[in-house]
Amino acid sequence: METISKAKIGRADALRLILEALETLGDEALKRSRLEQIQLLRRVMQKGIAAVQDEEATVTLEEAAWASVEERRGLRPTTKRDLRHFVRRILRVEGAAEMPLRGMTAKDCRRILATAFGASASSYTKGRAILSSVFSFGIRQEWCANNPVSRITPPKIEEKPIEPLCMEEIERLLRTAQKPRHRCMDFSLRLMLYCGIRPMEVKRLKDNDIHREEKIVIIRPGKSKTGGGRAVTLRGLSGLTQQDCHIPRNWDRRWRALRQDAGFTRWTSDVCRHTFASYHAAQFRNLPELQLEMGHRDSSLLRSRYMMPVSRKEATLFWAVSMGAQRTRKGNSQKAGKL
Repeated sequence: METISKAKIGRADALRLILEALETLGDEALKRSRLEQIQLLRRVMQKGIAAVQDEEATVTLEEAAWASVEERRGLRPTTKRDLRHFVRRILRVEGAAEMPLRGMTAKDCRRILATAFGASASSYTKGRAILSSVFSFGIRQEWCANNPVSRITPPKIEEKPIEPLCMEEIERLLRTAQKPRHRCMDFSLRLMLYCGIRPMEVKRLKDNDIHREEKIVIIRPGKSKTGGGRAVTLRGLSGLTQQDCHIPRNWDRRWRALRQDAGFTRWTSDVCRHTFASYHAAQFRNLPELQLEMGHRDSSLLRSRYMMPVSRKEATLFWAVSMGAQRTRKGNSQKAGKL
């Protein structure tokens, strides 16, 4: 009785709603008996109540996005920083932050992605993946029932092959690394050039990852770009001492200074890794081994993006230059000791 007294709907209103419901259900509902109509209306009300409760049991896109970021506690600091950057770009789109997660459509998500990342296909693809992960998290929290981003086709990204460094550029880098102020970066440079290890992976290496006697470097899963570990052969690095096999502090600043002193005003990311792949393929002609050391699941990416044609003569010179530079450094050290 108390509920009835609080209701603002009169008998006439209730009767009108019942008739509208039956008319909406169609002629088959109107032909049923009185008892069957009551049972049908009860089912409609129960399902309708559940649907309304579900709609109201949601959060805004902003709340869901930051909650999904916080859930990923195991991410590396740099990865989490990039994730936060992309989330901020999504939420800066007008009206996006306040949208209820459950009510968002594929059209809403397309508008957000186009506004935030429309200028770059690669950024759009990454932003799409992050927005999709927010909805996947929301589904697990029962804040929404589906992922509208799954209905958005990612743009096709045309990967452009990266030209490997030529021998003149390689020799400039190696000569610069022999100078006293850059000598601590000589080993790092060789890990990138002659082992194909990514700059960020080199920066994260610890002394116990470097096995000079076995001539391998261990890239541990937590320190690799893809999250998979691998063992890479130390090639062309004969003559190294224990002191040489060390990653210095302030690595980013030192690496940037070495490139600048070597005369590079522009630098392509991961070009040393691409150089390694091209010269390794030309010299050793062993794609399965190269694939393992690069940490790729198959050789398709090697063929399409990493392996640029270089002559066997250039490849032989590439590996010979490394050996020669090591001998030069060893000779300089011996001369300095005699003085």
